[in-house]
Formats: sequence, structure tokens, C-alpha cells
Amino acid sequence: MLFDLESYYIEPIKTEDTWNICNFAVSNEDRLKRYFPKTLEQNLTPDLSRLFTEKKAYQFKSGEEFLFTLKQKDTNQLAGLIYIKEIDSIKKQGEFAYCIGYPFEGKGLTTKAVNTLSKYAFKELGLKTLQIIVHKDNFASVKVAENCDYIWKKTLKNEFTPPGEKPLNMELYELYNEIEP
Repeated sequence: MLFDLESYYIEPIKTEDTWNICNFAVSNEDRLKRYFPKTLEQNLTPDLSRLFTEKKAYQFKSGEEFLFTLKQKDTNQLAGLIYIKEIDSIKKQGEFAYCIGYPFEGKGLTTKAVNTLSKYAFKELGLKTLQIIVHKDNFASVKVAENCDYIWKKTLKNEFTPPGEKPLNMELYELYNEIEP
């Protein structure tokens, strides 16, 4: 499965992504440490990245969590990671989390990727509600949610605690699968 985004493509994580993900994590460490601390700590060395990619590829196959890579076509350089996580098969609900590398920010890639994968989540995964949970000061992430037609629902009190910080209130955005008549 491959999703074409002009000069970029999205695909499910593969064990062959080990080096790309390690390089991405290390080169974007400052960007990942606050909102993606677990992803960062699991990818600081090639050995850790190998374990991470094996685990995430297994979780993808089992339907537990879906991690996609966003890559540049001409170089295969990893531009970003997009998760569909917190899958609730009873509620038919999932949550997006995404990060983009420094050289690729501001190009609308995350918006294109989330739009594409939202359609995939509705059609192929059978989800009915998709969520994006962001901090109000993460303006780029808020913009992605809004550009993808996710609707602000409420503030979640003390929802997320970054390493070494106090708990943060986070904003909940949702998108619903419209049922066709």
C-alpha cells in the first residue's frame, strides 16, 4: 500500500526503515523531545530503531496501531511520521499523531498526509471518529487539524505531561465519517 503525494509518498512502516527513522529522530531531537519523547528515546541508536521498527511493523499487521512514513520520492528521505493510534474497535475511534522534519515544515505535507490517511482510516479501517489532540501553542499542529476539517470539541485538562514539565491542557479536535445515504 502506497499513497502518492506528488513529490512525496506515504507507506506503512517497514523493518527496512530502521536507519531512516534513527536518522530522523536524531536530526529532529529538539522537535521530538516534548511531544514525541517515547518515539525519540526508542530511536536514538540504530539498535533501538531496529527494535522500534520491528515492533511497529508487527503492531501495524495486527491492527493495534498504524505508523506510516512520509518520504521524499527522489531521495527516499524520511520527511515525517504519522500515527493512527489509540484504536478503539468498540467506539470505532482512532487518534492521529504526526511529526515532520525540520527541512520539510511549512510545505503543507502534514496536511496532505493527514487528509489522505483520514480517508484511509474511514474506508479501510472502518473507523467512525478520528481525533487529533494538540497543545494550543503548537500552532502548526492546530493548523493541520483545522485544514483537515477537524472540529475543536473541548479542552482536555492535564491531558499530557512532557518530560520534566507539569501536565498540559490539550485541545481535542475530531472528524467524523459521514454516512452516505
